[in-house]
Amino acid sequence: MARGIRGQVCVAGIGETTYYKHGQSPDPEFKLALMAILAAAKDAGIDPKDIDGFCSYSNDRNEPSRLAAALGTKDLKYSVMQWGGGGGGGSAAIGTAAAAIAAGYADCIVVFRALAQGQFQRFGAAAPAKTVQGDNAFVFPYGVMSPGQKYAMKAMRFMHDHGVDRSALRAISMASYHHAQMNPRAVMHGRPLTEEMYDNSRWIVEPFRLFDCCLENDGAAAMIFMSAEKAKDLPHKPAYLLGASQGSEHRCAAPAHNGPTYGSSSFTTVAPRLWANAGCGPKDVDVVQSYENFTGGVLMSLVEHDLIEADECNEFLKLENLVAPTGKMPLNTSGGNLAECYMHGLELPIEAVRQLRGTSTAQVPKVDVSLVCSGPMVTPVSSSVFGSEATL
Repeated sequence: MARGIRGQVCVAGIGETTYYKHGQSPDPEFKLALMAILAAAKDAGIDPKDIDGFCSYSNDRNEPSRLAAALGTKDLKYSVMQWGGGGGGGSAAIGTAAAAIAAGYADCIVVFRALAQGQFQRFGAAAPAKTVQGDNAFVFPYGVMSPGQKYAMKAMRFMHDHGVDRSALRAISMASYHHAQMNPRAVMHGRPLTEEMYDNSRWIVEPFRLFDCCLENDGAAAMIFMSAEKAKDLPHKPAYLLGASQGSEHRCAAPAHNGPTYGSSSFTTVAPRLWANAGCGPKDVDVVQSYENFTGGVLMSLVEHDLIEADECNEFLKLENLVAPTGKMPLNTSGGNLAECYMHGLELPIEAVRQLRGTSTAQVPKVDVSLVCSGPMVTPVSSSVFGSEATL
């Protein structure tokens, strides 16, 4: 029996709220989630009452039963939270929703993520605790408490092993800020980044300067998925899910930074499975949306998805190669986590869909395959590939 979800599911609608700086949303988190879902339903041209499944990740606080009641859902058929991985759950949640539709568990599933960090603890802050246990007991006494501190060591190891210069990180950051200047939704719209500004910005934790680190934001995003059979009835050019893959390499979460593959974004085994499931490969990709918790994770993600070789990073990762519409590998064309919004990465697959529709503010010509890499350096991570009708 053939297995897989390639081409069986399409994106029916996408929706976002306004993206706010940390603590500046005038609305509570639950309302933000509803607003994004309603926007996605309007984009799909459907009655929100017809949504019958909900899927999110990273311990989203907005419970599907409550969302269903607020939306007037006729019949709640499916409710799933992707377990673990933080932003690494973004594409995994998409894959889970698609599998449920393909299996007939539900017909219209919304994948969503809502954050109102001003109402809760800052998402990237060290966890408040009187005592520590597990992995944290090995690293907290030495001051390694925040995600930036933990992931900086992985990035430094990779850059040391492969002779990667910090100019590669700068190019990734500047590409995101470049695209944000074209995107009026972006939090950093109207705030361009220059090489001098990047080079003179303060260190956060080596090798990351200020502009290597993701934003902190309030807002919500949502994507509605349906069977590909319904694509002909949708108001927009359909974007089909070609594949999704999740997981992590062998002993990725071995205690206290002791994984056997240390200088990695955790995609070494996930990416090959993605390409096998999607029925396409790195050479087919027209545009890339890669989660930037930090630029070092993007660097490793591009290598581990076989988009570039590790020894090509210094030569290839230059601004002119990463910008739309003329770059060899347009990257994070809405501004990404660095400059559009840190909506825990769900804004990235939404931008992947816009590229396929031809409606991006930094549109790449003739996009047929759009790649999304979710949550590098965490565990588990995930990736997804979206394609046009021509890819089926």
